[in-house]
Amino acid sequence: MNDLINITNKDGKLTVSSREVAERFEKRHDHVLRDVEALLDQNPKLGADYFIESSYKAGTGKSYKEYQLTRDGFSLLAMGFTGAKALEWKLKFIEAFNKMEESIKSAAIPEGKYLLALAVLESNKVIEEQDHQIKELIPKAVFADSVAASSTSILIGELAKILKQNGVATGQNRLFEWMRQNGYLINRKGTDYSMPTQRSMEMGLFEIKETSVSHSDGHITVSKTPKVTGKGQIYFINKLKPAVALVAE
Repeated sequence: MNDLINITNKDGKLTVSSREVAERFEKRHDHVLRDVEALLDQNPKLGADYFIESSYKAGTGKSYKEYQLTRDGFSLLAMGFTGAKALEWKLKFIEAFNKMEESIKSAAIPEGKYLLALAVLESNKVIEEQDHQIKELIPKAVFADSVAASSTSILIGELAKILKQNGVATGQNRLFEWMRQNGYLINRKGTDYSMPTQRSMEMGLFEIKETSVSHSDGHITVSKTPKVTGKGQIYFINKLKPAVALVAE
């Protein structure tokens, strides 16, 4: 990310290698290690937030100790570095840390940035959940609009199918029984059995379709069929599926 100084993000902490510090300040690495460990000897708690012990492999394949210095760790160590050239490098290191922080805040994704990757994954998870919620709500909204705009009455069996498609576990017979038990249809046996009650007719929930039927002996009878009005559809959907959030006028 920086042509001069390699600042890395190690498990959410911006760090620079003790080898990088030794090289830029023209010091022997073992001397830098000595200075770091002298500070750790004075206060062992510095290891968690200032100096993180690590290792690297030399060209021979052998592993050697190094430390990853956080911004605070570098600042503490560099206090003992003096001279005009040392001051110049201190400023460059501080600038490198600042640029890395700005890069993370602006959502640039440097390689191997653990916390930033987690943030992206968490963001994607939130988006997926929101998409799922939207997909669930869209059919309800479309259904609500179509019912509200419709003046067509439907059979109770057709209403049962619509309710089932929208998450209400019911069928035609169960819906008839529920309407009878709750006073919307007449429950007493007789010629008017399962016809709308006076109350539900006054509420505008039903209309009765009359059909003339001619029999073979010449006599005519009238068949009566209850149908749910547009207002009734909205009412029963509100009653049985409040999440649809329709409003009856």
